[in-house]
Amino acid sequence: MREIAVLAVPPVKPFDLSMPSTLLEDVRVEGKPGYRVAVCTAEPGVVASSSGFDLVIANGLEALDAADTVIVPSTGRRHDADEATLDALRRAAAAGKRVASICTGAFVLAQAGLLDGRPATTHWALAEELRRAHPAVSVDPNVLFVDDGPVLTGAGSAAGIDLCLHLIRSDYGAAVANEAARAAVVTPVRQGGQAQFVATPLPPESGSPLAETRVWALGRLDQAISLEDLAREAKVSVRTLARRFTAETGMTPFQWLLQQRVHRARELLESTDFSVDQVARRSGFGTAESLRQHLSRHIGLTPTAYRAAFRAAA
Repeated sequence: MREIAVLAVPPVKPFDLSMPSTLLEDVRVEGKPGYRVAVCTAEPGVVASSSGFDLVIANGLEALDAADTVIVPSTGRRHDADEATLDALRRAAAAGKRVASICTGAFVLAQAGLLDGRPATTHWALAEELRRAHPAVSVDPNVLFVDDGPVLTGAGSAAGIDLCLHLIRSDYGAAVANEAARAAVVTPVRQGGQAQFVATPLPPESGSPLAETRVWALGRLDQAISLEDLAREAKVSVRTLARRFTAETGMTPFQWLLQQRVHRARELLESTDFSVDQVARRSGFGTAESLRQHLSRHIGLTPTAYRAAFRAAA
């Protein structure tokens, strides 16, 4: 079991504060809990929220001592977090614990100096503010989350869900993360980045020609799919397809197809006894060598190493 400490910095956003508990505490691995979550704060007791009501948090900063991972959710104190909290975060990072943030929690990590020299993200509307306040941080406003090894940052509140699912996927594999997503009735892997929310309205989940085209493609990942095939299915020109596809997903059609094939290969490696050659064919990579190259590039593991690492958990 992995221990998670959710560190509240008042005034805290209740939705973000409850998110890790909601997603992580329901995770089961071989029938056993995968996580234990403790919510804590610098001064236990009644804690102010940003939603017009108070919260009661019983645990103090000592909860970080037992944690493998510390998550800082959104806070209204973007520039003046208390020193006890900052010192506790520095000690946690120095002890080798994984540290993550959701939305404006990135400002707290930056105040503690944990983002200096690192790529990071926060809500797109606050990215420039974070960049000005902490010029040593490489702020990327176009992604849903950033995984920089022991330090992870999520964008807006909903991106905290993506971040938590990514933590589950990193710890226990894609199949366990997908089960957690199904239980929460959310998309296991949300495509694209924050740009889709800044520049264009969200595409409908159904009814959009391109949404239907993506569903069509997902049912044929084991086959060769060209731009012309996608454009014909969407009943648009290749040029229009490329433009609309990028606007809706934040990536080109080929990038999206490649990502979906990697996801399919990971699930097959975890949940079936197919050979690497069979997985390569069923996920659309064609050959075992092609699968090895793409999997190594995307997640740093060969198919055999990935299966050895995650098959038992799945």
